[in-house]
Amino acid sequence: MLLGRIAGLLGGLLAAGGARAIDLPEDRADAMFHVYDGGGVKATGPAILVRRKLADRVSLSGTYYIDKVSNASIDVVTTASPYKESRKEYTLGADYVYRDAQITLTTSKSTEPDYVAAATNLDVTQEVFGGLTSVSVGFTRGVDQVGKHNDPTFADNARHWAYRAGVTQILTPRWLMSANFEALSDDGYLGSPYRAAIVRGAAIPERNPRTRSSRAIKLRSVNDLGSRSSLRTEYRYYYDTWDIRAHTAELGYSRYIGDAWLADGFLRYHAQSKALFYSDNALTETTYVSRNRQLGTFNDTGIGGKVAYTVKQVPGQYELKANASYELLRFNFKDFTDIRTGQPYGYKAHVLQLFVSATF
Repeated sequence: MLLGRIAGLLGGLLAAGGARAIDLPEDRADAMFHVYDGGGVKATGPAILVRRKLADRVSLSGTYYIDKVSNASIDVVTTASPYKESRKEYTLGADYVYRDAQITLTTSKSTEPDYVAAATNLDVTQEVFGGLTSVSVGFTRGVDQVGKHNDPTFADNARHWAYRAGVTQILTPRWLMSANFEALSDDGYLGSPYRAAIVRGAAIPERNPRTRSSRAIKLRSVNDLGSRSSLRTEYRYYYDTWDIRAHTAELGYSRYIGDAWLADGFLRYHAQSKALFYSDNALTETTYVSRNRQLGTFNDTGIGGKVAYTVKQVPGQYELKANASYELLRFNFKDFTDIRTGQPYGYKAHVLQLFVSATF
């Protein structure tokens, strides 16, 4: 959890003083059950993670994730029939460390009846200045295959590239800051074959550009407040060539309660402006037009908490923890109308995660 990572970074690195080797992630196994319920969409399912070291420099990991989705969102109920489907995702990863550097390679694939996505990620982290500074760079390449239910003639694809760089700095024994930058490029089919736009009251298939470039920067500060507690603040700014601008701010607080409990509470706010070609009801038909509410003007607020309980711990051998997290989200759309009521659309969503983790 957050406070444990702070203690490890601010205590362990400073105590080491001089040059040190990066440690491999611990051997561990996690089992989780998750629920998302909001806006007519309900997704539930399990997830399993297993990680194991090989020798002193390599760690292998594998993840299996399932979503059982029941979709009756506003897009579906106003243009089609509600449906149920399953999404499965597999991820394999390997970490390699050499002195003060760590290389991480992961590959993932997710499958749905009408969508297949595959991605490969490569990240390199280098510690400098005796471990007080960590510099990272990374790259992602993804390819999606897009289909359509009951229409074997429809087939398209999308390609994704992401480049990222970041730096984490221990400023004082109680203060850590990080800055991360990401550049993304998308090409291909970037819409939904099911979604309709509205032009002068008539429904037509949406038409999105086939290219999109995005940039994002995120700043993060973590302060050790003493008394086994910490404060986290984050800010992220996003913009893209579709003229979307977005701001996200988050505030979090973590505290140990006794020797076995760790609690974390957080509040997040997100605001976004609309894309150039977005319209709730376009007055004229243009080359590109969309009524995808995620491309419109909206804001959302999230408030939630996490708790972790140490069930059993044998130092140097194993540790077993039970974890739970819950978040309540509220979405408010400024220029997307619920055609059933004629009012601006909004909804609440609930996110629940229950999981057990063991390190050994």
